[in-house]
Amino acid sequence: MQSLSKFVFVTYLASWAWFVLAAYVLQCAGPQSIGHGGGLLFIPGVIAPALVALWLTARSEGRSGVFVLLGGIARWRVGIQWYLFAIGYMAAVKLAAAVLHRVIAGTWPAFTEMPWYLIALAVLISTPVQAGEEIGWRAFALPRLANRFGLSIASVILGIVWAGWHLPFFFIPGSDNFGQSFWMYLIGVTAISAAMAWLYWRTNRSLLLTMLMHAAINNTAGIVTSPASAVSNAFALSSSLLAWLTISLFWIFAAYCLVQMRGRYWKIPHFRLPILI
Repeated sequence: MQSLSKFVFVTYLASWAWFVLAAYVLQCAGPQSIGHGGGLLFIPGVIAPALVALWLTARSEGRSGVFVLLGGIARWRVGIQWYLFAIGYMAAVKLAAAVLHRVIAGTWPAFTEMPWYLIALAVLISTPVQAGEEIGWRAFALPRLANRFGLSIASVILGIVWAGWHLPFFFIPGSDNFGQSFWMYLIGVTAISAAMAWLYWRTNRSLLLTMLMHAAINNTAGIVTSPASAVSNAFALSSSLLAWLTISLFWIFAAYCLVQMRGRYWKIPHFRLPILI
C-alpha cells in the first residue's frame, strides 16, 4: 500500500499544482480563453496519473514492470460486445434518463445538436489521450487496491479518489465542471468507476477498452443536457431531475457490477502479470 499511497499523493500534488498554475495563466488571459484552445494548457496535469505510475513502476519493478503496466493498451482482441459497451454505456444511460424524465415530468430534456459523426470522431481522437489517466487509475491503482480489498471495494475507493482529483475544475471559471455540484459528480463518478473496473476485469485487463470507454463517456455525456442551473457553490446538491435520474441509473448498473466482482482479488506476485482469481 505504500506505493499506492505515494501514487495518490504525488499525482494529486503534481496535477493540482499544474491545474492551479494553468488556471492562473488563463485567468490573466480571460476566462473565455479556456474555450479557445486554452484548455490544452491543462494537459500536463491531466496526464500526471500516467507519468507518476510509470515513474513508480520503473523505480520498483524496472523495465519489465513498465511493460506489464502498459501491456493492456495493446490488448484489443476482446469480444465486439465489450467495444459496444464501452462506446454506448454513457449514451444508453443518458437516453434512458431522458425517457424517464419524459414519463415523470412530461417534458423532454434538451438534446445536443452535434451530429453523431462528430461525436464519434471526438471519441476516436480522444481515446489515446485517455492513457494519461487510465495508466494511472486502472492499470496501476486498481490492481493494487483490489489485491488488498477485493475488486468491488477497490472500484469504489478508486472512484472516490478519481472524482476528488477533478476537484480544482469546480473552481475554475470556464471549465466544464464550474458551477456544477461536486457531490453529484463524486456520486456519479464512483458508480462509473465500478462499471469501468467491471469492464477491465471482463476484458482480461484491456486498458484499451477502458481508454475507449473513458473517451466515450467524456464525449457522449452531453447528448442529453439539463437546463443551465449553476449551483451556489461546488458543495451544494443539484436540484436537476435529469441529474438525479442519471445518477440513479449509474448506480443500478454499478450495483450489478459490484455483485459480479464480489470476492475477486488480484494477486501481484513478483512483478508478473496480475492474475485475477
